[in-house]
Amino acid sequence: MWMYVLALVLLYYVVRWYRELERVPDRNNKYVYITGCDSGFGNLLARHLDKKGFCVVAACFTEKGEEELKKSCSSRVSSVSLDVRKPESIDKAADFIKDLVGQKGLWAVVNNAGVSVPSGSCDWMTLKDYKDMLEVNLNGVIGVTLSVLPLIKKARGRVVNVASVFGRIGAVGGPYCVSKFAVEGFNDSLRKCMHPFGVKVLCIEPGFFKTMVTDSDVIINNVKMLWGKMPKETREDYGDSYINQVEKLTKENLSRMADSDLMKVVSCMEHAVSAVHPRTRYSPGWDAKLFWLPLSYVPTCVSDYLLMKGRIKPAKAVI
Repeated sequence: MWMYVLALVLLYYVVRWYRELERVPDRNNKYVYITGCDSGFGNLLARHLDKKGFCVVAACFTEKGEEELKKSCSSRVSSVSLDVRKPESIDKAADFIKDLVGQKGLWAVVNNAGVSVPSGSCDWMTLKDYKDMLEVNLNGVIGVTLSVLPLIKKARGRVVNVASVFGRIGAVGGPYCVSKFAVEGFNDSLRKCMHPFGVKVLCIEPGFFKTMVTDSDVIINNVKMLWGKMPKETREDYGDSYINQVEKLTKENLSRMADSDLMKVVSCMEHAVSAVHPRTRYSPGWDAKLFWLPLSYVPTCVSDYLLMKGRIKPAKAVI
């Protein structure tokens, strides 16, 4: 009996692998809009799709990012300045894209721009901290998508949203998980709404990779900033040595867990954009596949135990 089940599972993966090999034709007439191209996944994806023959619209936050990207790409790559927190910036970029793509429409948008700070324990945060991150990680994704959705519907193209494994399981404090869970919700609802129009909505859920989002110096400086501005009574709950322990543990965990091979994520993004039969969800990174996603399916008492056992205890912890 088990042999038949194993054979069916194996057959399923072989068929899926073969089916996913086919790529869309006429790439040199397909435009792909990517946000967050200054560095990291977005920058690498823009250059990778350029080599694959796509016409890329790379949105950068800084002028320096635009200039550096242009130096390493062909004339198929157009750059545009974008601050996803500002509706006027989103609209200006959308108008540029509309003039650029014409009647053929926009083949894909990849919502890659995101931030990981402020990040820390929930009781270290203010409402403004949550709003600031949601402006980028959630409202930016929604705003950019809606601004070009008519162009994507015209091309019967794709929306590719970059979420995280922390959109599947709440493993870190603060607004990051909140923003990524919300992206997952937007992605799922949009996918169903766009299905009648032939538009595919796809989600990338990476594990830990070495980018600015997981840069230990950025995260530690953020934690120190939060620690310095929080009320004295909250610092007393955690104790004077707590911040030093957090700094040490953050450096150890990120250096050990973060994968330096960004192409694992970029390859998934490229497949979502270029495959005739893309997957609904991609989970790049062995930590995502073998730890975070399986952990999201186990009983809460088990996942909480595994995630809490290595945590630093506050000075006034009662358990």
